[in-house]
Amino acid sequence: MATMSRVLLVALAALLFVFGLCHARPVPQQTASLAAQGKVVDGITAIYNFGDSLSDTGNLLREGDVAGMLQHTMGLPYGSAIGGATGRCSDGYLVIDFLAKDLGLPLLKPYLAKGADFTHGVNFAVAGATALDTAVLARRGISVPHTNSSLGVQLQWFKDFMSANAKSPQEIREKLAHSLVMVGEEIGGNDYNYAFVANKPATGGERNLYNVGRMVTAVVEAMTLVPDVVRSVTSAARELLDMGATRLVIPGNFPLGCVPSYMAVVNETDPATYDGNGCLASLNFFAQMHNVLLQQGIRELRASYPSATIAYADYFYAYVQMLRDAGKMGFDKGSLTKACCGAGAGAYNFDMDRMCGAPGALVCARPDERISWDGVHLTQRAYSVMSDLLYHRGFASPAPVEFPRVKS
Repeated sequence: MATMSRVLLVALAALLFVFGLCHARPVPQQTASLAAQGKVVDGITAIYNFGDSLSDTGNLLREGDVAGMLQHTMGLPYGSAIGGATGRCSDGYLVIDFLAKDLGLPLLKPYLAKGADFTHGVNFAVAGATALDTAVLARRGISVPHTNSSLGVQLQWFKDFMSANAKSPQEIREKLAHSLVMVGEEIGGNDYNYAFVANKPATGGERNLYNVGRMVTAVVEAMTLVPDVVRSVTSAARELLDMGATRLVIPGNFPLGCVPSYMAVVNETDPATYDGNGCLASLNFFAQMHNVLLQQGIRELRASYPSATIAYADYFYAYVQMLRDAGKMGFDKGSLTKACCGAGAGAYNFDMDRMCGAPGALVCARPDERISWDGVHLTQRAYSVMSDLLYHRGFASPAPVEFPRVKS
């Protein structure tokens, strides 16, 4: 019975996962890139990115205003490390930004930024986006409250963009032969979160059999989505490969049991519910369900497209590596699961009613020493470390880019 209670607590935590939609000023112009100077890394001249709030650089802001509790993400302290809020859900840059910089390319402009220079790639990611189309989720009783720009919509944007900027399918193939395509810079997590919300138990009062039943339903619904979510991601990858993509990166899910927002809501006191890294074991197991099935889908893609490089970006174990080597990497070992920006008391500094940017929320003195920015998203420093682990230290395999070797 105790084990079931732990699982149900994890399900309840998932109800309160924050989608972290950011809405702010456009990104400032950059200086000339290496690509503009005729220099490229490993032959890559462009990046095309799909995803959600982990890699959105401004598309959501162009879709419309964000109301309610998310209104506080519109400005500072978001973007405080880079001179002002930019539409990124962090204090600064994201993994996709560090990857672009490493490749000598300009930071990716959001697709909805009309008149932007897309010579070296486009960012199609939208915060709050799902892997499954909203109509598919709606038929299962799951509503998507923030955006309709699912992976399928983003893929159509990509097709429209390529058709408008190439004279033939062959020219598209030639462009993609020199491009890196990120198939969902982590996408699919929102599908599961919306499923939990759709089946959330009644709030307030004593925990009763009705509430327990609703939480069980939430867990089961989320689990049943995993094959469909994975199929959506791999199907999108297949379409991109058919169009001529030769280098793809398909990221897995983060260890959700290490996310401060989940941990704060569960606030479990039983040590048996945590793994060796101090994270909620049951929720991490759920994330790994997604990752295992996704890796199987990637193996099938590799068999069908043997000449393409299809990398699995292991966000799960890259994050775990950050936790394990936190001291060496300059993170505060006493605050690994504590949000830098927030207003909550206790070990996690997270309060759903006083999110980062809300009145009463404070920013920690040294964000560079924290992994979590707002209880959901990472700090610029953590994203920098993640990018290094993924693209320079083997956590994306096989390596999608051959960077010069670095000393360990």
